[in-house]
Amino acid sequence: MATKKPDFDLALTHLRNNQNMAAYNMFTEIAESIKNSDPIKAAISYILASECRERQNKDVSSETTAAGSLFFSFAKKEKTYSSKTAFLCAAKCFLKAGRYDKAKEAFEKSKDFKIEQIIDTRPIVIVDDSKAIVVKLQNLLGNLGYTNAHIFYNGNDALAGCKKLLKSNPIILLDMGLPDINGDEVARKILAQKPDTQIILITADAKTTKRVKDTISSGALAFIQKPFTIRELKDALSTADSEYSLSQK
Repeated sequence: MATKKPDFDLALTHLRNNQNMAAYNMFTEIAESIKNSDPIKAAISYILASECRERQNKDVSSETTAAGSLFFSFAKKEKTYSSKTAFLCAAKCFLKAGRYDKAKEAFEKSKDFKIEQIIDTRPIVIVDDSKAIVVKLQNLLGNLGYTNAHIFYNGNDALAGCKKLLKSNPIILLDMGLPDINGDEVARKILAQKPDTQIILITADAKTTKRVKDTISSGALAFIQKPFTIRELKDALSTADSEYSLSQK
């Protein structure tokens, strides 16, 4: 007879209903069953198990140490920027468990992971009518090493401004929903002037919508869906820089 898999949603239901012992048993069973295949979810399960014990005024050092160890092991193997978050989670778990040396070790290791700075050699054009989005983009771009940004709040101004900038091979961050002319029309007109212009679409629409698919098909390089993260922006810009580098060889 097949063994029934632990039900994470049911465990959460027990936790919400203050059925702490039942929830604890399920979370620890889940953590043990997936700690090799999904260490992050297993670590979270141990943290939730510790919450169950904390509600009963019981010691939680065993569960938080187990969670910290899983975060720590994942971070050591991953060796990407996500390792920084995992090391910080490990540090917090170890700190709660009173494992101060391990907490310090995890925290110190988190400092080794930084988002790489990119040498600023090409201008960035931001076309968006939202001042909040423009400010967010400027801040994120600055963190990534891009400081030469040109701002346009509508499509017609962007078209006029880009005529002078296209010679310098800019990367264009283009919002699809502009007040005067749709972003897809702006993209088509720019690409008609310079077909190899690198345009990154920024929109709340899904990538599967016809307008976005058509614009990508017409030559837009990449797509970022709102709300976006610095990692998503960096990946799109890295794609643009890699493609540009190849075209110059």
